[in-house]
Parts: sequence; structure tokens; C-alpha cells
Amino acid sequence: MKVETKTYYPSMAAVEEAARKLQDVAEVTPLMASHRYSKEFKSNILFKREDLQQVRSYKIRGAYNKMASLSPTQIENGIVCASAGNHAQGVALSCKLLKIKGTIFMPAPTPKQKIEQVNMFGEEYTEVVLVGDTFDDANAAAMEECERLNKTFIHPFNDEKVIEGQATMALEIIDQAQHPIHYVFVPVGGGGLSAGLSSVFKELSPNTKIIGVEPKGAPSMSTSIQNKRNTKLKKIENFVDGASVKRVGDLNFAICLKNLDAMITVDEGKVCEIMLDLYNKDAVIVEPAGALSIAALEQYAEEIKGKNVVCIVSGSNNDITRTAEIKERALLYANLKHYFIIKFPQRAGALREFVVDILGPTDDITYFEYTKKTNRDNGAAVVGLELKSADDLQPLITKMKLRNFYGDYLNDKPDLFQFLV
Repeated sequence: MKVETKTYYPSMAAVEEAARKLQDVAEVTPLMASHRYSKEFKSNILFKREDLQQVRSYKIRGAYNKMASLSPTQIENGIVCASAGNHAQGVALSCKLLKIKGTIFMPAPTPKQKIEQVNMFGEEYTEVVLVGDTFDDANAAAMEECERLNKTFIHPFNDEKVIEGQATMALEIIDQAQHPIHYVFVPVGGGGLSAGLSSVFKELSPNTKIIGVEPKGAPSMSTSIQNKRNTKLKKIENFVDGASVKRVGDLNFAICLKNLDAMITVDEGKVCEIMLDLYNKDAVIVEPAGALSIAALEQYAEEIKGKNVVCIVSGSNNDITRTAEIKERALLYANLKHYFIIKFPQRAGALREFVVDILGPTDDITYFEYTKKTNRDNGAAVVGLELKSADDLQPLITKMKLRNFYGDYLNDKPDLFQFLV
């Protein structure tokens, strides 16, 4: 099979020039030791805290570097981008700092908090245009405006200057590390960060293994590398919105195909576990994409023992309204949350029997929906249960069946389950 190739490869000179442009613009974020995860994995785990950037993600690096390279004519005409998240904020701040007029297209359902953040960073230099229901709708509108008004499109990842800007993070990591780095885990969406970072490491620290990490529901880079050609996925799961794209950038794919030592995926439920773990135990807030690299450690537990490991914490722009869903996904992944159809006999005391004689002392009812059918012997209810231990599930089902309460198990029926979660 023919392998797609691209001639572009970021040079060290270009990355160093990007670093000079980003002085006093992007924070030199800390490379912080995680004592808790280091103890858990018997290694030296370091977090590159890009969540501490002013725009709360690494996207300012690429956006500013690209926009700082525009010609006077391009600056006069203005810029356009399409984004529902971190790229929009990076572009907005760059517009204000460089005094460039920008139009940022976002899908109409974009949460108000994200729109307000973009307006705050861009001030009078940016205009937010809400259009369509999806990112593709917003992107199409942005491209149409570019062509109609001869504006410059600021791509979130498939652009040489954007890649070189993201690559500056690698320079910082190598400079900050006190010991040789054995592994770097980097989240992969469109591939701009993984392409830039891996290029610098292959030049300055070639023995470091670079592991790309994608969400299980959007394995676009993994699929492309497996196919040895850039492959567009037909559909993706958008939960890890900062790292979910149907097709990675052509420039990025060619670089990652050459540079990455491995591409792996992690379950969205595991990502949610890490997000809650970081918040509850370390008071660190991350977005789903920001937790990807840490969620990957479990798969490399044996390989990283005794090694120096860097996890890129890419951002912290998490929408607080998603907290309930994050907790639900984490419990489902841990096999602690279960949904059933329960058949209740149409007699007094049936619910009490279910609660007292079937449920364990630590089992918790978190969802209950029941409609009485007077012309039937049994009435069905949808019941959600939270267990303290995954080992409690089978004994619970056994007791339900013995007492004729068991109707069906819904967790493994996605067509029905989607209406509950």
C-alpha cells in the first residue's frame, strides 16, 4: 500500500524563532512532579501544565505564532477561524495582542461560557458569529467568508506555523527536565501538538519514546497510521471535544507517521475517572482532552516503572455543566453504575421487598421511573443503581432473578441506554 508523504518537516530554527515570538505571550508553564501518580506507577511522573496558560490551553502557542507571521496585507484584510473551544480563545487573545481584526465562527449550541471567554480575550478585535448546529457548519461558513472577503483562515492544526508554535512546548520540557526523559504521553486531536512536539524530541532527545493518545471514540490518527494514509472517520464520539476530529491534518499525519513510537486510545470513561481523581485529590481542574495523557499511564504501567515520564496536561477549559455526565461515565466505566428494567408485582409491599430484601446495604438507587399498568400482573420500572463494589453486581442479579424481579439489563443495550446517559 502506498504511504502518504508530505515534504514539510518543522526545522529547529523555525521552532526556536517561534519561541522568540512567544516570549511574554505564552507562559513557560511548569513541569510539575506528581507524587501521587509517581507512587502509583513506581516511576517519576511529571505533568507539563499547559492548563495554566492564560487561555487555559496550549493553543495560544500555535495561534499566535501563525498570526505573528502574517503579511501587512493579510493583517489589513483580517483573519477568520472556526472553533467551539480552545483554538477560538487562542486566536482571540492573539487578535488583541497583535491588533488584528478577527471573526470567529462557532456553532450555535456553543455554551455561553465559552462565547464569553472568547469575547473577553478578543475584546474589540474579535467578533463571534454563531452559525449552524455543528463545527462543520461553522467551518463551512468561515471558509466562505475567507473566500468572499479575502481573509486569512487560521487553521487549528494543519498549518506549518501552528505546528512550529506548538513545538515550543517541547523546547521548554527538555530545558526544564532534570533527568533524561524516557516517555512523553501527548494528547492527539488534529495532530498539531503531537507533530510539533515529536519533531523537537526526535532532534534533541531521540531516545525519548513519544506516545500519542486519542479517545476511544475518535481514533482518527490511530486509524490513519494503521492504514498508512490519512483516513477520515465516518463518525466520532465528541465527548473529548478537544481531541475529537474526523480527520487529522495532512501535514501532521505525515510527521506523526514518522515520529510517533505508538498511538493508543483510552476509554472516555477512564478519562472521566482521571478528571474526578485530579479534582478530588489534587484540586486540579482539567478538560477531557487534558486528562488523556494521564489516563494512558495504566496501559504502560510495566514499561514506565523506574522511568522519567512526562504527561502533557493540555488544557482546563471544562464546562461545569458537564459534571453530572462526567461522574456518570466514570461510574459506568468502573462497573459501579447499572441500569435495569425491574418487574414489580402489582401488590402492596413490592417496592419495600425490593429495597430491603434484594438491594445490599450499600447499594444506592440513583434513578427510578415507574408507570403502573393496572391490567398486568407486573409493572416495569427503569431503575439505576450505584454499587460500592463491582463484585456486587452478579449477586444482585441472582437475587433479582430468584424473586422474579429481574426484567432486563440495560447497560449493554446502546440503543436504549443512550436515553439514560
